Amino acid sequence: MHASTATPAPDEESAPTPSRGRRLATGLQRQLRAPIVASAMALLGAWAALTPSMLPRSSPLQGVVVAVAAWAGYGLGALLGWAVRRSGGRLVGDLRRNCWRALAGGGALGSVLMLWWYYEWENELRDLVGMDHQGAGAIVVTLLVALVLFVLLIAISRAVKAGFAWIARGVGRFVPAPVATLIGVALTAFVGYTLLVDVATSRILSSLDAAAVAVNDEFRADRPAPENPYVSAGPGSQVEWDKLGRQGRVFISNRPSAEEITRFSQRPAVEPVRAYVGIGTDGDIDLREQAVLAADELERLGGFDREVVNVVTGTGRGWVNEDQAQALEYMWNGDTATVSMQYSYLPSPISFLVDRSRAKDAGRLLFDAVFGKWLALPEESRPKLVVSGESLGSFGGEAAFSGEQDMANRIDGALFVGPTNANELWSRFTEERDAGSTEMAPVYGKGEIVRFAGDPTDWEAPSADWTGTRVGYLQHANDPITWWNWSLALHRPDWLEEPTAPGVSPDMRWIPFVTMLQLGADQMMANEVPAGQGHRFGKEPVWAWAAILPPPGWTADDTAALAAAEPREGD
Repeated sequence: MHASTATPAPDEESAPTPSRGRRLATGLQRQLRAPIVASAMALLGAWAALTPSMLPRSSPLQGVVVAVAAWAGYGLGALLGWAVRRSGGRLVGDLRRNCWRALAGGGALGSVLMLWWYYEWENELRDLVGMDHQGAGAIVVTLLVALVLFVLLIAISRAVKAGFAWIARGVGRFVPAPVATLIGVALTAFVGYTLLVDVATSRILSSLDAAAVAVNDEFRADRPAPENPYVSAGPGSQVEWDKLGRQGRVFISNRPSAEEITRFSQRPAVEPVRAYVGIGTDGDIDLREQAVLAADELERLGGFDREVVNVVTGTGRGWVNEDQAQALEYMWNGDTATVSMQYSYLPSPISFLVDRSRAKDAGRLLFDAVFGKWLALPEESRPKLVVSGESLGSFGGEAAFSGEQDMANRIDGALFVGPTNANELWSRFTEERDAGSTEMAPVYGKGEIVRFAGDPTDWEAPSADWTGTRVGYLQHANDPITWWNWSLALHRPDWLEEPTAPGVSPDMRWIPFVTMLQLGADQMMANEVPAGQGHRFGKEPVWAWAAILPPPGWTADDTAALAAAEPREGD
């Protein structure tokens, strides 16, 4: 017998191994591919992000908004495309090529039109708030930022998807495919959460905390401890200058003297009292102890001998708005006492995100400590008691009360400026507003106790006299800090169905998810607009206090003169 050698069939021959360069090129091509539905949805998301929002934005920030909206649209489109393919639907051949041509042509034309309209809308919005127009170059910056960030987001998303697939394949060797998929999703989510929260976020917060501690420790050697006996850290005070914190030292230094108030009023003034407790330098904070110390300090400095006691909840780092504090001091000719305390190192946006409960606790504990001492005084000698706060301070300040009747029973007035959408009482009053009133200009309980104003000179209510306790919320119709919330993603707010409020673009429309994203970005610009717009209130608290707690004989001319005066700032 002769041995025979079988010739392998052509399909049994081993195929040549692709070169490394070819494999890389194939992998890159695969990564650059984009499903048509996902691409179309990304384009629609980018266009939607160019529509008018509440405030003007810088071009880099607008680029971020466009990129995130396009990325979200891409994700939704990818999900829809996957569902269609699973149902057996596919675009193939000439139909697919024609769809891509239509998307490319329509996308190019639509993008040019949307960018032009965005340019017009943006400058119209800038006219509404009193800002300079942006040039055409801003569009280029917006496009570049949007493109780079969008590509980065897609790359990260695909890396996460690849990680999930790798885990699922490995686990799939030992368990059924559906179980492997679930395990892959769970492990990918766990790893992503760990990297984002436990690693990145914790390090960022640690860095922010360290920076905030350094800022809080500033401004000690620059200014010596006060020598006035009517302020904290002065003679006889139990609070040390070094432990007031930066904002506390600014607050004490900016107190107007009796001589300065006399020059304004043209009659002898008394020394206003300012009491303040910081969180020290070691970061060990006991809010209850601080509140008791602040109330003791107020008493020690003679605060309860004044005609008005103003309990102020500050913002995250302890900032107290001078326009609010000085307004009462000048109106009442110095016969006032203002007390506040610090409850955090962190700036308000960070404090609000990671530890907002501290603001509520601080507002409640401080008021309760002061109220306890006030209540122990003979009724005939009790000063007028008011509360106030701005932004996060309003969130904390109203936390001392259960409702409007509680306020009416315990205080003589309140001014809350720039409330956040998370303010519990503000939200309740707005939600339960009288029929026929709008969300941006609500009337609650006929305005007998609580009133809202966008214009600080207009606190009128339709049918009630404001004769007892007056609680005022001063808010701007174009303040995203007041109007942003998570529900904007899926729910059209009432204020976008109502007649357009002052300062709001008449072209603004609600778009699912995008409007939430836009207003979220607008919060970063809320303090970058002129006074009287967004989250900037300037001298408006002067007019507000004149309506809420005017002293006897006070006139509108007095209010105008005080509002026109420059605020006193520490040397």
